[in-house]
Amino acid sequence: MSINQEDQDSSIDIQQYWLTLKRQWLVSSVVMLSVFGITALVTYTTKPVYESEGKLVFTKNGGASSLTNISEKIGELGGLTNLSNPVDTESEIIRSYPIIKKTITTLKLTNDQGEELSLEEFLKRLKLKTIRGTDVLQLSYKSTNPQEAANVVNSIMKYYLDSNILTNRSEARSAREFLAKELPEVEKQVTKAEINLRRFKENNRVVALEVEARTGLESLGKLDEAITQSQGELVAAATRSLALQNEMKLDTQQAVDLSSLSQSPGVQQVLTEYQKTQYDLAVAQTAYTSDNPKVVDLVMKEASLKNVLKERVAQTIGSSESIPQQNLHIGELKQSLTQQLVTSEVERLALTNQISELQRVFTVNRRRLDSLPRLEQQQLKLQRQLTIAQLTYQEFLKQFQLVAVLENQNVGNSRIISEALVPDRPISPKIPLNLALGGFLSILLGAGTALLLESMNQSLKNIEEANQLLGFPLLGTIPQYGEKNPKNRQEGRQELPLLDDPYSSVSISFEMLQTNLGFTLSDKELQVILLTSSTPGEGKSFVAANLALAAASVGRRVLLVDADMRRPRQHRIWEIPNLLGLSNILAGQAQLKNAVQEVSPLVNILPSGKIPPNPVTLLDSQRMADLIEEARNDYDFVIIDTPPMTAVTDPLIVGKYADGLLLVVRPGQVEYSALKSSKLLLNQSKVPVLGMVVNGISEESGYGGYYYKKGYYGEKVESKSNPLEINVR
Repeated sequence: MSINQEDQDSSIDIQQYWLTLKRQWLVSSVVMLSVFGITALVTYTTKPVYESEGKLVFTKNGGASSLTNISEKIGELGGLTNLSNPVDTESEIIRSYPIIKKTITTLKLTNDQGEELSLEEFLKRLKLKTIRGTDVLQLSYKSTNPQEAANVVNSIMKYYLDSNILTNRSEARSAREFLAKELPEVEKQVTKAEINLRRFKENNRVVALEVEARTGLESLGKLDEAITQSQGELVAAATRSLALQNEMKLDTQQAVDLSSLSQSPGVQQVLTEYQKTQYDLAVAQTAYTSDNPKVVDLVMKEASLKNVLKERVAQTIGSSESIPQQNLHIGELKQSLTQQLVTSEVERLALTNQISELQRVFTVNRRRLDSLPRLEQQQLKLQRQLTIAQLTYQEFLKQFQLVAVLENQNVGNSRIISEALVPDRPISPKIPLNLALGGFLSILLGAGTALLLESMNQSLKNIEEANQLLGFPLLGTIPQYGEKNPKNRQEGRQELPLLDDPYSSVSISFEMLQTNLGFTLSDKELQVILLTSSTPGEGKSFVAANLALAAASVGRRVLLVDADMRRPRQHRIWEIPNLLGLSNILAGQAQLKNAVQEVSPLVNILPSGKIPPNPVTLLDSQRMADLIEEARNDYDFVIIDTPPMTAVTDPLIVGKYADGLLLVVRPGQVEYSALKSSKLLLNQSKVPVLGMVVNGISEESGYGGYYYKKGYYGEKVESKSNPLEINVR
């Protein structure tokens, strides 16, 4: 939309508002004068109100607490959440019942009836405001007595400071009592933690876990080194024993037994005797026979010595079967090897036992070392419990001593920085401001009342609304006529301005209407039109009569048919008889040429005739079609006046014989619902709609224009001759 179009729309809206105010000027004026008068009356009769102010500043802690570093939390200003404001919290404390009640009672505050001032009314007069960016709270009180206003503010601040000090001291006393109760319990916890730590060290033989862990690691290293060395020596001893066993073809037990026998004198002595006897027996057997007594004696001696040898061997090594007889007596070399084998075996056994013992000790130390982290964790836990208990006890004891000092202090966390003074000027009423606001409010309410009444009125207001609701082409606008013309009312002729006042704006509007009708159909000449309206009283008969005169003024032969056979009006407008007319023709009782009446040159009228009982049947007949066809042949222009659309269906029935339909709309007379119903009926029917003509236009309904207000001809031209005859000529 262009800027010019926007400016035009804005001017139209302003004009509509102005017209609305003009239509409702009486009610708007009454509302505006009433509101302004009431405002002025209240302003000049209200008692002056005075306001006194005082200021409090808040600190995070009490003054003495800050100087002595005592208990930072007692008396501290702070919020529970990040959104809360400590100063706002203190404001609510000031508004609390005890402080307000004490102020009212002490100062004996009363209302206008002399009764004690209520808490709600007091709070309405009291105002608390936080100065942005500071910790300062401003207190103000309104009263008709300036001294009372100052006394109230000063009393509230004094009572609040006293309450604040008592609250802080109460907090300190509560804290001291709590600490005095908890100190013995905390001391018991310290003692219990010490006993638990001592028992732990005793049960687990703990002295210094860090030192024990360090020495344990060193001991494990040495044990591991000793085990490795012993294992090496064991391998060497086992190797030597194996080599000696292979050399001597003896196992270890045999070597031990052989060594024992070689070192036993009893065995070696019997062995020597036994060997000597065997030698003597062998010599004797070579010289003597076996039955020789000497041989026999030697044999018996040999057997006896052999038994003795077995007994001696058995006594020495426990058995005589494991050692062959030839091994009972060994040489020095073999004896030396046997000793080495025995020594090697002894060393091997000793090393084996030593390694086992070292491994056992290593395992024990390893287990102890593995348990040290667990023991250390337990010790740290017990140590931590002891430390926490000790610190808690120390802190409780310290706070107990500090709170005891704080309890005896008489300091709050706020102070007065500005006492309330007696005001010398009232704050209300402000006469110029009240009158200005009253004037503005009166204008606003007056305009609002006018708009409200206008919105409650469901009738059509102006041409713009007609265009918006119907959307039909606007072919003409007819100004009001007759209602504002006393001369016409006296003469009784209010509905034929083209005869009575041919140079008026109304006559010009009808001439423009008949001209615009000529442009509605492009493919053929417009010859038969039908006029109707949505509701009665919109002036369709008035428009039809004057449109007939306007068409005749350009030389056309016009037939005006009054098809409203329910409430006909054309015969009254033209002041002609209605004995014979349309109903008679449709009933077959007359002919068109006999029923028409000439009311003006080139203008004939066919009245409605006698009102029939069934107008719809007569209109929706072949005789009606033949009548319209005959009129087309005899006249240049045929105008059919029909009833309103929302009342009967006659216009839609007759519309099928016409070239088009012209809808008459009158603002202030027709309602929105009727217009919407008419549009719906026209959209559903097949009657071509030529457009609409807006009748009864005034300035209030949006009418305006140079030609309509003043007339194209300016001054009225008086002429006694018939204007239609002049125009025809």
